[in-house]
Amino acid sequence: MTTRTGTTAKRSAPSAPTAAHQTGSVAAQTSTEAGGAAEAGGAAASGGIPSASLDRAIARARDNLLALQLEDGHWRGELEADSVLESEYILLLHFLGRASEDRVRKMARRIRSLQLPEGGWAIYHGGPPEVSASVKAYFVLKLLGDDPSSPHMAKARDMILDLGGIEATNTYTKIYLAIFGQYDWEKCPAVPPEMVLLPGWFYFNLNEMSSWSRGIFVPLSIIWAYKPRCPVPDHAHIPELYVPGTGGRTVSDGIGPWTRGWHYLFHSADKGIKLLERGRFRVLRRKALRAAEEWTRRRLDMSDGLGAIFPAIVNTVFAFRCLGYSPEDPAISSQLEALEKLEVDMGDALKIQPALSPVWDTAQAAGILAATGLDPDHEALHRAAEWLLSKEVRHPGDWQRKNGHEEVSGWYFEYANEFYPDCDDTAMVLTALERLRITEPDLKARVDAARRRALRWLLSMQNPDGGWAAFDRGCDKELLKLIPFADHNAMIDPSWEDITGRVLETLSLEGFDGRDVAVEKAIAFLDSRQCEDGTWYGRWGCNYIYGTWLALDGIRRFGVDMEQERYQRAARWLRSRQNPDGGWGETLRSYEEPELKGMGDSTAAQTAWALLGLFASGDYASDSVRRGVDFLLRMQLEDGSWDDEHWTGTGFPKVFYLKYHLYDDYFPLLALATYRQAIAS
Repeated sequence: MTTRTGTTAKRSAPSAPTAAHQTGSVAAQTSTEAGGAAEAGGAAASGGIPSASLDRAIARARDNLLALQLEDGHWRGELEADSVLESEYILLLHFLGRASEDRVRKMARRIRSLQLPEGGWAIYHGGPPEVSASVKAYFVLKLLGDDPSSPHMAKARDMILDLGGIEATNTYTKIYLAIFGQYDWEKCPAVPPEMVLLPGWFYFNLNEMSSWSRGIFVPLSIIWAYKPRCPVPDHAHIPELYVPGTGGRTVSDGIGPWTRGWHYLFHSADKGIKLLERGRFRVLRRKALRAAEEWTRRRLDMSDGLGAIFPAIVNTVFAFRCLGYSPEDPAISSQLEALEKLEVDMGDALKIQPALSPVWDTAQAAGILAATGLDPDHEALHRAAEWLLSKEVRHPGDWQRKNGHEEVSGWYFEYANEFYPDCDDTAMVLTALERLRITEPDLKARVDAARRRALRWLLSMQNPDGGWAAFDRGCDKELLKLIPFADHNAMIDPSWEDITGRVLETLSLEGFDGRDVAVEKAIAFLDSRQCEDGTWYGRWGCNYIYGTWLALDGIRRFGVDMEQERYQRAARWLRSRQNPDGGWGETLRSYEEPELKGMGDSTAAQTAWALLGLFASGDYASDSVRRGVDFLLRMQLEDGSWDDEHWTGTGFPKVFYLKYHLYDDYFPLLALATYRQAIAS
């Protein structure tokens, strides 16, 4: 079974490409340029951009977005990730004795197609080779029969050795390799199931982890406890990927002595746990495994797989097989069905999505359509409102462990993930529902009731520091990032600048003003997190362009003087990062190398974010704004969409990245319409 997305192929080239775009120079907009040219003699909107060009571009973008709406009222674009997902899915199917299925062959073709010319595999488009992704891809291809002496395998092997070999991979990779006999279980970081039993008052307990880490590590702890071994053919073994003399990762020279001390304390605890394992001292093991099993089973209800995310689902299947569940047991078959829903059939290849994003895409698309002037009574918006209402959370979830608020509400990201509403989606849905301005009495009453519930829930999730996290309140113990198995760089879920800015937008639309305590604390949080150069970090979108837009936009809605130096410094930074072609772009590498912040090939989505950030600072008339608008007009395709090659979404910074295939459809529309409305007024 495969799942197709609600997007359509973007086949048309940008209309009327100009030499100015190709050379990066900025030429005056003519009556025949791209993105919906104005009729000769059309009135100029601002800076020489004809009003008719803007109007046509907005209309075409709006029509394109409406055409992508699915019959029941929602939108969902493809969510793309790297080859690790195909590699892990193939390993799971081999574990289940299903490696001969056609989907395995098609996923292998996808993996081969993503190999870099230099031999390895990257974790985002345009990125450098990454060792864990490369090791998994090489192992899977060798398992499936690719000749290790063939050019593509030889190049991959050389690159992996240059990157440090198997010992340089992360915890997940080492545990997966151990399952298939390619790594020593004793050398894998300990993930003891006893952690599920730790009480809430204990400094390290399950609820101090981020929600996605809980979903990944609880089933992984079952796997670690059982240490399963799945045989592979002799030809598939990969001893050639070990670099002689390597002994694992070492502490970074850049950390301070206090942090270094905690690092060694956690690593000493890891060694102690393993000593107890070897001595068979497992007093609580049976109880811990029962608790981990029960914890996982409870969260399979009302969910498209555990946490509705790929790694947690895959780990659940491995874990339940370790516990003796049959593949036909509903606890496993439901997870396999959830994995099938993540498949995207490409004809001769198959790629896997890490999750599905319908609530997020629907809230963005519907809210932006309403904000850009679509009739509030348009039937598409009514259908979107009905669909969003059907996804409101109405059952208790993990968030209650650290939040005393009893009323249940909020929205999640996927089709079904009842245990895990999040602040970002909830804020976006609230914003969309307010913008839709439903007038039909029954629907309006239901929308208003849901908004009141969700707003109370969202306010209860504000952290003491004034910001909002994604899924939890008070999940910010930095020391937990030093635990040996926490090398996925997402162990905690503290307040984030981008989410806080988005929540401020929601509060402004819900009638809050700058005197409200929640607003005051949120603005103070954002002010405290601003970088010296004026920027804000972007946790869930790449990166400083995204964070700076949302922070500025949230702050400016409450009567704050945006002419203050700190906010104008942010605007100057945005202008300074504009590319010669008029657009903006930022490489995902900026998460690892902050000196690259705001630097990268131009994308439509990031250009829209930069423009929206400048608008929030009060700049609608600079040359940078005109050039940015011109870029979006020139790069619009004939069907009204845009087509970004580079990825702009973030899963786990430095570890896992995303491409949202609808970002380049709805964000440029919002930027152009915001500009058009501003200059018209």
